[in-house]
Amino acid sequence: MADTKIRNEIRFILNGGDVALKDIAPDATLLDWLRLNRSLRGTKEGCAEGDCGACTVLVGKLAGDGLVYESVNACIRFMGSLDCTHVVTVEHLRGEPGKLHPVQQAMVDFHGSQCGFCTPGFVMSLYGLWMKTPDPSNAAIEKALQGNLCRCTGYEAIMRAAHAISSYGKAAKDPLAVERKDITTRLKELRDGARVEIGSGKARLIVPAGVDDFAAVLEKVPGATIVAGSTDVGLWVTKHMRDISPAIFIGGLDGLRAISEKDGVITIGAGVTYTEAFETLSKRIPALGPLVDRIGGEQVRNMGTIGGNIANGSPIGDTPPSLIALGAQLTLRKGKKRRTIPLETFFIAYGKQDRQPGEFVEAVHVPVPENGEKFAVYKVTKRRDEDITATLGAFYLTLAEDGTVADIRIAYGGMAATPKRATAVEKALIGKVWSEATVEAAMAEYASDFTPLTDMRASAEYRALAAKNLLLRFYVETTGTKAPLQVSRSEAA
Repeated sequence: MADTKIRNEIRFILNGGDVALKDIAPDATLLDWLRLNRSLRGTKEGCAEGDCGACTVLVGKLAGDGLVYESVNACIRFMGSLDCTHVVTVEHLRGEPGKLHPVQQAMVDFHGSQCGFCTPGFVMSLYGLWMKTPDPSNAAIEKALQGNLCRCTGYEAIMRAAHAISSYGKAAKDPLAVERKDITTRLKELRDGARVEIGSGKARLIVPAGVDDFAAVLEKVPGATIVAGSTDVGLWVTKHMRDISPAIFIGGLDGLRAISEKDGVITIGAGVTYTEAFETLSKRIPALGPLVDRIGGEQVRNMGTIGGNIANGSPIGDTPPSLIALGAQLTLRKGKKRRTIPLETFFIAYGKQDRQPGEFVEAVHVPVPENGEKFAVYKVTKRRDEDITATLGAFYLTLAEDGTVADIRIAYGGMAATPKRATAVEKALIGKVWSEATVEAAMAEYASDFTPLTDMRASAEYRALAAKNLLLRFYVETTGTKAPLQVSRSEAA
């Protein structure tokens, strides 16, 4: 640590200008800073929890030798995560002299705005999509707008506007495209290999110089809040008013953003976002593609990390049950020492994980199902892209040649204080013929595995019913049974 260069300011590009901040709090959000410090009030505050999209901006980050722009929620994006990035707000959009930007003009001409409060957020999400896909499909538009809510205009007019953007201009001639090489050069120059430290005592903001530096810093400050994507920690601040100082921001560490595969095992760095992992996971483990697509909106997926979803230990986290069912392993690091454990043993109790002071999640290792192995995951929510999961079931199955269950792993989220396997149900199935009668008999063991709670997401009765029906669904899909079975409410009780 003594040899690490220290820099006492955060540096990034805002629209076209350079910014250097020496005095910024660990819990300062991009939204507040834009509106209060820079009077850029086109970025709106709606929900303050990353759900409505009114605060959407684009953040450009270096990825390999290139530059990637992604839509993000400014309301839960902390200033400490912006070092060496390019922040683009709605005020920066510009068309030809005297004209609106193509995205804005399309929204005007197709009547995509009524009260207008949500409009800047929609414009920025569509801008990010248009830059990547100038002629998007309906599915691509819907995916890009999952994190944007409109209460008065409705989406039909906005969809029409999205399809028409390229008739007003070419994405390749947009300023962000034309200036990309220059912005890339400027961002590379900002990367000086230094650790950022702002503040003193407990009220410190730290951006490590690299993964080794992060490990050294965390050993010295083991009680610090680790912030990767801030899709969870952001709400600790905006909704619960929690003090997160000192905070260590790791979202920009390249050493935690790698994805690789060796001998049928995918290794995902703890800093890999859902968006970055999507292509690999959806291709190699197809059942995970639709699941990732249902984690919040595009802005949340662009920020949130798989490592953070694991490390925070939420009982309703979407990825842990799926990875547990796949038999994933977790690498934890403290200083220079590493240990690898089964992911399922990481979760001890509500709010408690097998992580020592100064230790952090470095990577997760996910086996790819082989031919003949069956895997599926089902998420039950009130709304399709809802973050508030009632229950999530993940199922892995291997059948022997005689049709008996050779191996099965069943894991749930939302059914207990931690992501948890249904071990009694598994035991009732192993060695038995995979049949309707076997599955129905095994359902009686759910009471031994889970005592669900009733909360705002769902009642205990509903969760018990859903858990059993998800197993039935898995049986139906793996056998091709034509008539889907269903457990009644009385049977679930």
